[in-house]
Amino acid sequence: MANSTLDTDHDFQTQADPYRRELLAHCYRMLGSIHDAEDLVQETYLRAWRSYGDFEGRSSLRTWLYRIATNVCLTAIDQRGNRPMPSGLGGPTDDPERPVVASPEVPWLEPAPDAVLGADPADPATIVAARESTRLAFVAALQHLPAKQRVVLILRDVLKWRAAEAAELLGTSTAAVNSALQRARAQLEEVAPLRDELVEPTDPAQRDLLERYAKAFEDADIASLVDLFKKDAVWEMPPFPEWYVGADTIIRLILAQCDPDPGELLTRPAAANGQPAFGVYKRDESGVHRPYQLHVLSVTGEGLTHVSAFFDTTLFPTFGLPETI
Repeated sequence: MANSTLDTDHDFQTQADPYRRELLAHCYRMLGSIHDAEDLVQETYLRAWRSYGDFEGRSSLRTWLYRIATNVCLTAIDQRGNRPMPSGLGGPTDDPERPVVASPEVPWLEPAPDAVLGADPADPATIVAARESTRLAFVAALQHLPAKQRVVLILRDVLKWRAAEAAELLGTSTAAVNSALQRARAQLEEVAPLRDELVEPTDPAQRDLLERYAKAFEDADIASLVDLFKKDAVWEMPPFPEWYVGADTIIRLILAQCDPDPGELLTRPAAANGQPAFGVYKRDESGVHRPYQLHVLSVTGEGLTHVSAFFDTTLFPTFGLPETI
C-alpha cells in the first residue's frame, strides 16, 4: 500500500511538474500579483495531488490542471478584488512638486520576473508571444475585465484554446464563450493604451539607452534623463496613486520628491514582464545601499514611453536582486 502511494506521488510529480511554470504565468495574468500567483499555484498542485487518484484521463492532465488553477484564481479574485495601476484609477497629476501620499490599502498590480513567462527557450516564437501577453500594460488592462471575461480572453487569445475547450473548462456553452470573448475584446480596446512598438531586448540602441538611464540616476544627473523620454512619457509609482505625463513633468517630479546626491542611488539590471527593469538601491546612514524601487521600463525606438517605479521592496528577492549593495 505504501509503495503504491509512493508510486502515485512520483507519477503525479513527473506528469504535472512540466506545467508548473506556465500555470504560474496563467495565475499571474489572472491576478496581477506574482506573490498571489505563486501561492495559488501551490494550492492548485495540492488540490490536484489530493484528487489525482480519481483523475481518470477524461481530459488531458494540462486541461485538468488549468481547470483547477482557474477556479482557484476566480475564488481569489472574488475575495481580493482587482489590482490596478495608478493610471487606471483616474487622470494624471499636473503638480509634480506637490507631496505624494501612499495608498497602501490598495492591492496594487505587481511586476513579474521573466522567469514566470512559461515560454520554451528553444522556440523564439513562444518567447515573443509570452512577452506580449505579460507586458505590464496588458496585465493592467486585464484587471479592468470581469473575472469570467478575463478567463475567456486569456484562454482564447493568449493560450490559443479553441472555444469548445474553453467552454468545457468553464462548464458553459461555446456560444457563451464566444459572447464573453467579444465583450472582453471590446472592453480591452477601451482601456488598453495604444500599443507601442517596443524594441527587442537585443537592440543596441536599447542597451545604450538603459546604460544612460542607470548612469543618470547613479550620477544624480537627473536633468539628462529628459533626452531619454518621449515627450508624452508616463511615470507612475505604486503605492502612490498619483501619476505623471510628460518628460519635463517627470524630471520635475524626481527632483522634487527624490533629488539624489551623486552615488546615493545604485542600480542593478533585471527583466520584468518581458521588459527591461532596474532594481534601484538607496544609500542609508550607515553607507549601505538598500532596496528602494523597482523600475519597469517601456522602450521604443523613439525613447522611453513609460516607467513604473514600484516601491514594494519585497519584490527584490523574487527578481534575484541582492538584499544590499
